[in-house]
Amino acid sequence: MRAIRGATCLQQDDAAEMRSAVVELLTEIFDRNAINNSDLVSVLFTATPDLHSAFPAAAARDLDLADVPLICAQELDIDGAMPLTVRVMVHANIDTPRAQIKHVYLRGAEALRQDIAQ
Repeated sequence: MRAIRGATCLQQDDAAEMRSAVVELLTEIFDRNAINNSDLVSVLFTATPDLHSAFPAAAARDLDLADVPLICAQELDIDGAMPLTVRVMVHANIDTPRAQIKHVYLRGAEALRQDIAQ
């Protein structure tokens, strides 16, 4: 099993934008790491405290993940942290060596982890 990290930023707290950003992020993670739905174990989302319009996990349901355990949590409210940000950790049964995992940061979130962003 491997864990794949990612994050994306929204321009505003809007349910439609949340849906679009989360679907884009997960699609990129799945494509870049050759993950299909049957590989998925679980997906953990966090959202910054300034996001109230929608659950990131609800957006993930657009990707036919009805039987995959999904959960959302609130990110720590740290002074100076990047606002309007959704982070994700995907757990998948894949054989890819850890050093070859492609972590995905989009829409300005690349600044969070320049060391691992693809």
